[in-house]
Amino acid sequence: MWGALQNLFRIESIRKKIFVTLGLLFVARVGLQIPLPGVNQAAFAAIVNRASDSGISQIVGLMNALSGGNIQAPVLFALGILPYITSSIIFSLLVKVVPSLEALSKEGAAGQKKINQYSRMLTVPICMFQSTAICYAVFKTLGDSGNLVVPAAAGGNFFFSFVVPAVLGMTAGTIFLMWLGEQITAHGVGNGVSLLIVAGIVSGLPRAFLHMFGQAVEDRTLILSAVVLLAVYYGMVVGIVYMTKGQRRIPIQQAKLMKGRKMFGGARHYLPVKLNMANVMPVIFANALLMLPATIISWITNSQGGFLSYGGWWYTTLFAALIIFFSFFWTSLMFQPTEMANNLKEYGSFIPGIRPGKKTADFLEHVMVHITLVGSVCLTLVAVVPMLITQGLDISYIVAGFMGGTGILIVVGVTLDLVDQLNASLLQRNYEGFMSASASKRGSRR
Repeated sequence: MWGALQNLFRIESIRKKIFVTLGLLFVARVGLQIPLPGVNQAAFAAIVNRASDSGISQIVGLMNALSGGNIQAPVLFALGILPYITSSIIFSLLVKVVPSLEALSKEGAAGQKKINQYSRMLTVPICMFQSTAICYAVFKTLGDSGNLVVPAAAGGNFFFSFVVPAVLGMTAGTIFLMWLGEQITAHGVGNGVSLLIVAGIVSGLPRAFLHMFGQAVEDRTLILSAVVLLAVYYGMVVGIVYMTKGQRRIPIQQAKLMKGRKMFGGARHYLPVKLNMANVMPVIFANALLMLPATIISWITNSQGGFLSYGGWWYTTLFAALIIFFSFFWTSLMFQPTEMANNLKEYGSFIPGIRPGKKTADFLEHVMVHITLVGSVCLTLVAVVPMLITQGLDISYIVAGFMGGTGILIVVGVTLDLVDQLNASLLQRNYEGFMSASASKRGSRR
C-alpha cells in the first residue's frame, strides 16, 4: 500500500489532482467558519456548550452528516450541499416517471447535461425555502430572552435586517459548494459532492473520539464501553465493505453469428446485480420522512419527540420498516427487468437455461426481489446499530453516531469509489494498485 501511495505522488497528473482536491476541500471547510451578519457569536457559543443529546440536536446532527454543513449554526455554508442533493434525488425520480425526461436521459451525455442543469436551477428555490425556515424556526428563537443569538429577533425588523441577508448568504454558499463539487469532479479525484459530504463527516471524528476518551478518563467504568464501541466500529466498517462490494453475477451468453467463414460472438460475460443497489438512499428517505413530525413535536414540547423520540421503540420500528420499503421502491425504479430483458434479446444475448423475453424478465425480477431483501436487511442493521448502542450503553449520540449508520456508510462507500479510481489511474500507467502484494516492490524498483 505504501508503494502505491508513493506511485501516486510520482505521477505528476495524479499529484496535481490530489492537491487540487485537498485545496478545494479546505476552501469548503473555511466557509463553515464564516458567520452570517447580525449574529451574537458569544450567545451561540454558550448554547453550544450547554447542548445535550436532545431530540432536536440528534436530528440536526444527522442532517449535518447528510449535507456536510452545519445547519444549526449561523454560518455561510450552514445548508451544506443538502439542497443540491435533494434536487438531484427529485430529478432521479422524475426521470423514471416523466416520459419527456426519460427520453432526455437516453440522449447520452447531452441529455444528462441538460438534466444536471435543471437540478442546479431547482437548487436555488430549495435553498431559499430551507434557509428561510431555518431563520424563523431556529435562529429567531435560539438563546435566552435577554441574550438571543440574533439580536434583531427581539425587534420588529427581523426580516430585513437578518432574514434577507441570511437567505442570500446561505443560498450563495450552497451554490458555491455545488460549484466546488463540480470542480473537484472535473479537475480532482473522486466525486466532488460525495467528497464534500465525507469531509463534513470525518471532521467530526476527532471530536467524537476525544469526547469518548474524556468520558473514559472521568469514569473508569466507561473504558469497557469504549472498547465495545471501537470493536463495533471495526465490525461495521468490515460489514459495510462486504455489503458494498457484494453482488450476484448472472451469466450472460452472447449468440454466435456466422459471417462468411468466420464466427463472431459466443462470448460469455456476467450481469452484476449489487447486494445494495439503492446505496444510502433508503436511509435518507426514511430519515426525511421521520424528521418532520419528530422535529415539530420537539419544537412544540421543547423536549424529545414523544412516541417518536429518537431511539425509541416506535421510531426504531418505523425507521427499519421505511428503510426496507424504500430499498424496494428505489431498486424497482432503477432496475427494470423488462427493459433489460428486451435489451438482451435485441443484442442477441441470453441467460443460459432461460428463454429470452418474458421468462428472462421474470427471472431477473425474482433475483432482484431476493437480493434486495437481503440488502435491505443489512442496510437496516447498519442504520439501527447507533440507536441501539446509544440506548443500551447510555453513550452520547456524538460518539455513537459515528459507530455506524448513515455517516460511516457514506464514508466507506465514497472511499471505496475513490480507491477504485486511483487504482484505475495507476494501472493505466503500468503501476500496481493498492491491494497488490507486489506494489511496494514495484514502487521501490521505480
